[in-house]
Amino acid sequence: MDSQQSKPLISVLVTSYNRENYIAQTIESILSQTYSSFELIISDNCSTDKTMKVAEKYAADPRVSIYQNPVNIGQFPNRNQAASYARGKYLKYVDSDDLIYPTCLEIMAYAMEKFPEAGWGLYNDQDRVKPHPFVLSPREAYEYHYFKMPIFERSPLGSIIKKSVFDAVGGFRDINMAGDFEMWHRLACHYPLVLFGSGIGWYRVHDSQEMNQYAHFVDQYSMIRKQYLTSKENPLEESSRLELISKAKSGLARQVVKNLVKMKFSYTKKLIDLHRAYRQIN
Repeated sequence: MDSQQSKPLISVLVTSYNRENYIAQTIESILSQTYSSFELIISDNCSTDKTMKVAEKYAADPRVSIYQNPVNIGQFPNRNQAASYARGKYLKYVDSDDLIYPTCLEIMAYAMEKFPEAGWGLYNDQDRVKPHPFVLSPREAYEYHYFKMPIFERSPLGSIIKKSVFDAVGGFRDINMAGDFEMWHRLACHYPLVLFGSGIGWYRVHDSQEMNQYAHFVDQYSMIRKQYLTSKENPLEESSRLELISKAKSGLARQVVKNLVKMKFSYTKKLIDLHRAYRQIN
């Protein structure tokens, strides 16, 4: 950090649970950044393996603070807990099995400071029209996600959020698996979004990830889409919003037929309930 007496610009938040095999690489990738104005906060969710023992090897570094919850409070409550310790202007999440490349914080800090009106940022694959970074209004962010590229499906690794904005919206909601997807929809209703280029980090794939259970939570994502496409806070023009609702109805109907063919009856009931909910909109 430029000065240990001054507040860092970025608080890097690592939330961990039973990641003894990965967390050292995560921490080292953060401490190796080209950008210096940051702090690293580790919030462990009551790990039962050697995660804390590994993390504590880095406790002597003045940039590092380590906390452990007395009980496991769940993924997204732990993300909020980590944010409560932060002193930085921006919050940058890095999961304890992921890595960030050396220029990650530098790229993000530049993008956010260039557009002070923005409340948050997401990485994006190369845009065909203009170079990164650039800022989108709430309406443009929704249009970008639903009509161009699904940016709201980015994980917390690909995000950076102003702490004042995070606090203003009340942080993440405790929605299993889809809490980040819901948060991006909620932020995009109210705050301009910066898109910056990809190549900021590496998302590790392994057998113990929650993402492996994604198929069991598809209805969560559908409910979140319905919630925000029908919300009075939605910034889209009415014609665009109704077009998306119509597409959602058709998509759910196709999924119902597909799952009936595969005899997935319990999941099909969820889809039918969602389809009925969409039908009640108009």
